[in-house]
Amino acid sequence: MNNLSQGDLLVDAMLQARRSGRPVDARRFTESPLSERDAYAVQAGVVAACGPVGAFKVANKPDAPRIMAPILAADLIDNPAELAVPANEAIGIELEIAFRVDAPLPPRDAPDRRRRVADCLSALPVIEIVRTRLTDDATPMLKLADNQINGGLVLGAPVKAWQDLPMGEIQASLRCGDDLLLDGAAKVPGGDAFENFLVLEEMVGDHCGGLNPGQVVITGSLNGLPYVKTEAAILGRIDGLGEVSLHLGRPG
Repeated sequence: MNNLSQGDLLVDAMLQARRSGRPVDARRFTESPLSERDAYAVQAGVVAACGPVGAFKVANKPDAPRIMAPILAADLIDNPAELAVPANEAIGIELEIAFRVDAPLPPRDAPDRRRRVADCLSALPVIEIVRTRLTDDATPMLKLADNQINGGLVLGAPVKAWQDLPMGEIQASLRCGDDLLLDGAAKVPGGDAFENFLVLEEMVGDHCGGLNPGQVVITGSLNGLPYVKTEAAILGRIDGLGEVSLHLGRPG
């Protein structure tokens, strides 16, 4: 099969997985490997069917390619959040700094643009819920096509006066039930959350409708990617931004 037909088939498979809860067999899509361009086309196809977009995620690590993915508005959950998931599904939990776009961003050639962009944003703590629509043998490009395995986003309260807060190395905590996953100093992947926002803004263009007021950009995990397989109360805190929580429920 050629890349175009493979991309169309993968969009259909992703949509079916979202409806049914049954994962896509990744082996079906290994005959002709996806390119990054193919993966972004699959993201756009899923958004066209399931949108609108409520947020974007960005990975801006110095030792890896920059990548991005949309997060569906339907997958945004206000704090405190409740989420019920199947008993046998492992759920990834990431505490992150995010930015909400409160006003249209200034033109690219605007003077003092960094400050003006910052003035258009609020910062907030979020918990990214990591879930995949793919089997465990998925390639990195398949995961990118699957919205970089995003399964939801819990939104804390936005903070407008964030500009004097540290955005690189911060103090934070994350508790999952009785387990303390993070307590103390944490580093933003890539070194600076606001820089990661700017990278996403530069990358996104009109992908999946572009970046618009009301949307959120998340900037990378402060605690790695631990997976949770039990019912749990999850509480995150970022100094200066406050708390965000998720109760992860399992069927009895």
